[in-house]
Amino acid sequence: MRVLVTPRSMTAGGLERVAELQPLRDRGVELVAGPAGRLPDEAELLELVPEVDGWLAGVETISARVLEAAPRLRVISRNGVGADAVDLDAARAQGVEVVLARGANSRGVAELAVLLTLATLRDLPRANDAMKAGGWERRLGREMPDITVGVVGFGAIGRIVAQLSGALGARVLANDAFAEVGPDSGAESATLAEVFAGSDVVSLHSPPPADGSALVTAALIATMRPGSVLVNTARSALVDDDAVLAALESQQLSAYAVDAFDTEPPELTALLRHERTVLTPHLGGYTGASTRRATEQSVANLIATLGV
Repeated sequence: MRVLVTPRSMTAGGLERVAELQPLRDRGVELVAGPAGRLPDEAELLELVPEVDGWLAGVETISARVLEAAPRLRVISRNGVGADAVDLDAARAQGVEVVLARGANSRGVAELAVLLTLATLRDLPRANDAMKAGGWERRLGREMPDITVGVVGFGAIGRIVAQLSGALGARVLANDAFAEVGPDSGAESATLAEVFAGSDVVSLHSPPPADGSALVTAALIATMRPGSVLVNTARSALVDDDAVLAALESQQLSAYAVDAFDTEPPELTALLRHERTVLTPHLGGYTGASTRRATEQSVANLIATLGV
């Protein structure tokens, strides 16, 4: 039995150095590595997949064409919580199960969201750039007890963001189309409109709308408090880029912090180049603890699905 392994965090140093893969080795599974430390493209995947039974996948695009080239494939086990990059209809048609490492990277993503919140409230990125250029610029910052944090999406990540923000003194409003925001959650339940209108910082932790439209539109941004901060560690498709850029230019938004991109590395658009856009290279789940949990869970999912 053969399993393809493509997450960059695993291939960068060689699969033999990833201890969490040992349960597969112990069961006689042959591990096939993707390109070291980078996302494989479609041509490379077409060469890698024909003889594999399982796939421990990262965020690379898994198209219908790739799936058609993998007649033995039974399961794709993602080392994360999203399956946006997988053609789910094609996988379903081919009988390939897609399983996720739910919750494995929640703490890492949540901590990054709070870090970006604090950094933008104190304008740290521009202060750092100014000092390195020989300048001395100070902008008046804001403290957490003086602000309201809005959390959109109240799953595992959103709940931790609410807990951490509340522990730092912020009032927290939360909205989720599917999950309950309970009285013991540390957040106040609110409608989406109330979250945007009543928060100084809005942190996104939900999937995009099913119809492919942006959740964060110009109309919704217009309801926000002037000088608000938008933090996106979830999906780039959640926001209307033109609307966010216009809001930065008009000072409706004081900052946009983003860790999620359509492609990696992304094309540097006008929005991403803006001086008050803070970029991080998909660091949310990229911590030692998160990658360890994600690998352990994705390996367990493979073993359970393949029955080895």
